[in-house]
Amino acid sequence: MSKIEKVLATGKTHTTHSGASNSLRGHNGSIDIELSSPGSAQPAHLFAATQPHPKAEQLFAGAWSACYTAAVGLVAQERNIVLPADLAVDIEVDLGQTGSAYFLQARLTLRVPGLAHDVATELAHIADYICPYSKATRGNIDVALNVITA
Repeated sequence: MSKIEKVLATGKTHTTHSGASNSLRGHNGSIDIELSSPGSAQPAHLFAATQPHPKAEQLFAGAWSACYTAAVGLVAQERNIVLPADLAVDIEVDLGQTGSAYFLQARLTLRVPGLAHDVATELAHIADYICPYSKATRGNIDVALNVITA
């Protein structure tokens, strides 16, 4: 896997989890969407605010973030872990270049204030293992997974 030498653009998203739905926001306010899981009684998407032309990296980060947040919720439910109300997932996806070749890289940060760090780390890695977006990127792009419990 090649490392990016020069970052050309970064898409950042912040997704919060509130039981049955997720809220996705771009770091610059270009995306603000309420999301729900497949099979949910909630509407699939509620676009509160979407400005023209969000970056492709931000859209990819947003979709990945929503999926990963749902995976965290599933793993927590299976393991009877009570998630904090202020759980959040931040994902940054970089488009970069090494020589004349273009690559992506990403940073996922799971924020679970008050949860024991070892429990949160295990939760983060299992969610990463089952999330379809994480599966699609595994071995294809450089991804850093971080956990913050403070």
